[in-house]
Order: sequence, then C-alpha cells, then structure tokens
Amino acid sequence: MIKSMTGFASVTHEDDRATVGVTMRSVNHRYLDMQVRVPQAMSHLESRLRGCVQARASRGRVELAVSVQLRQEPTLTVALNEVFVAKLSGALDHARAAGLIQGTLQPGDLLRFPQALTVREDATELDADQRAALEETIVQAVELALADLDVMRRHEGAMLQTDLDARKTGVAAAVDDVARLAAAGEAHVRERLSKRVADLSADVSVDAALIAQEVVRFAARSDISEETTRFRAHVAQWTTLTDSAEPCGRKLDFLLQEMNREVNTMGSKADGPGVPETVIGIKAELEKMREQVQNVE
Repeated sequence: MIKSMTGFASVTHEDDRATVGVTMRSVNHRYLDMQVRVPQAMSHLESRLRGCVQARASRGRVELAVSVQLRQEPTLTVALNEVFVAKLSGALDHARAAGLIQGTLQPGDLLRFPQALTVREDATELDADQRAALEETIVQAVELALADLDVMRRHEGAMLQTDLDARKTGVAAAVDDVARLAAAGEAHVRERLSKRVADLSADVSVDAALIAQEVVRFAARSDISEETTRFRAHVAQWTTLTDSAEPCGRKLDFLLQEMNREVNTMGSKADGPGVPETVIGIKAELEKMREQVQNVE
C-alpha cells in the first residue's frame, strides 16, 4: 500500500478543564524528522508524543504543535509600589507647603498613576489528578490528529499509486517492445552477416564453421534477454511492495534505480530500428516515477 508523506490535520478538544488545540503537518523527507512544540509546563510530554508519531509514521518531516488554554480563572494579585507612593506623597507635601495645591492624596488618585499599582495574573496551579487528566486529554487530541493526518496521507497515496501503476504498466509494455525490436534487429544482423560471409566465400577460402561461430558471438553481444528478465522481475517486486501494508517508498526508489540500470544496458546492447527512441521514452517515464516516489512513505 502506498501512503504519501504529505498531509495536514487540526484538532480542537474542549472540556471543563481546558481547550487543547493540536496542529500537524507533514512533508516528504528521506527519514522521519519530527518537530514537537508543547507548552513549557507540559514539556515532559514531548517524548511520549514523539512515540505516538513514530507509531504512525516511518518517513517524512512531521511538525506537531500543541496549545493549551485553561478554563479556570487566574488568580489576580494587586501590589502597591510603596517606594513610588512615598516619593509621590513627599512631592505633594512639598507642593502643598508652597501653596501650589490643596487637599490630601486620596485612594482614587493612585489609579491615575500606572506606576503606583501593579496587577498581575497568576496561572492557576493544577493538582496531581487535574494535571494527569489534562495530559491524557492532550495525548488523545494528538492521537485524533494523527488519525486525521493518516487518512489524508492514505488518500493522497491512493492517487499516487494510480499514477505510478499506470506508468509501471506503460514501461513494462515498452520494454516488451524493446525486446521485440531487438529480436528483429538481431535477426536482421544475422541475415546481413550471413550474406556477407557468402559473398566472401565466393572469392576466398574461409572456414564456414569459424565464421558461423563469430556470427553467433556477435549476435550474443546484442542479446538483452537477461536485462528484460530482470526488469520484469523488478516490475513483479514493485507490485508486491505496493500491495504490502509496510512502508515501501525507499524500496521503490531503489527498484527504480535498478530498472533504469537495466534499461541503460538494453540501450547500449540492443540493435534495431526504433530501439533508441523506445529506450529514451522508458527512461523519461522512469524519471517521472522517481519524482513521484519521493513523496511515498
């Protein structure tokens, strides 16, 4: 089964404790490369979340981001800047003595000075049971996001497999054409050499058996039966890999290298009208398949 390495998923989980948001995106990569971002207070969960990803993906660059918004009201702390208020009171006393102002400093006057009061929100501390429950909620949200990501990667993988299977069938048929054209070319070479030998025999004395052996050797050098057999074996192995439940991207990439090697050898050995053009067409299709396989897990 072919599965793509490209996908995206976003999950939001809400309960009476918190709102947990999980965003995941993945792109192609030679190996499994993970980037995990979690709130600092939950950093100890990172290794567990990495394990969740590893259980679902074997290749690709996977980015996981987790956000947590607690529903409990934060504790407010109001602090008086005593040093500032003392300095302010002294300055007002000096101004009052100089007859510049009248009256005393009132509590409401302090609200006009941001430096006088500091209002701070303190995060609500969770007890052990609340923290454990929140951690399980985060893990569940990540698992849901991974399931959605897997669905998207499988869907795109099915599209990739349709395209690759069509191209695989095409190159297999083209290799059969090369084998047919090469056989016709070999027969033509045998006929041409036999005619040349016959013409030479009329003028000089030659060893017919020796000449026949040389004709056979020359024709054997253009025989591509081994290459076509190995290519067909690679095609059969391709089908086995894509029908398996195991990730197959790296193995398919290796098979394409071997297929390309066999086709290059066919092109250098085979002789016959249409062989070079057909070989070039096969190599172009194999290159397109190689580009597609870079996205296969």
